Amino acid sequence: MKPNIAVAAVICILCIAIVPRLNSQARDTDTVGTITQLENDGIKADLAHDISFAKRNLADDFVAGSSFGQWQTKASQLKDADDPVNNKTNSASLRDLKVNVYGDTAIARYVDTYDDIYHGEHRSRSVICTDTWVNQGGSWKQVAGHCSQAK
Repeated sequence: MKPNIAVAAVICILCIAIVPRLNSQARDTDTVGTITQLENDGIKADLAHDISFAKRNLADDFVAGSSFGQWQTKASQLKDADDPVNNKTNSASLRDLKVNVYGDTAIARYVDTYDDIYHGEHRSRSVICTDTWVNQGGSWKQVAGHCSQAK
């Protein structure tokens, strides 16, 4: 009888240790899929000049550093979007997207190649970017971003 109790105790301990880890891995996989979808939806929204994506998915205190050395906020991005003649995306694509999850925070990094008009100036280049997403009340919001020109 005692060996059976010992085996049962070991099985219980293993279950207690493994089940939370499996649940965490499943959540991380779901989050990677969600952030991947959000990043791709952001490109589609830029191409369609759909500002509802930014309104819905950028945190109110969002800030980004551009590859041109400028800070952008949610308010400044929405203001620029209201002027589609001087601010529009002609083409854009992401590649090498990787997402890491740290609890309620996710970091996405990728290469963005684009051609656009920004404040009436034509710009075309590839940049390496890092976006920070935070789960706020069950909804993923982008809180920060930064891009640098790729070599």
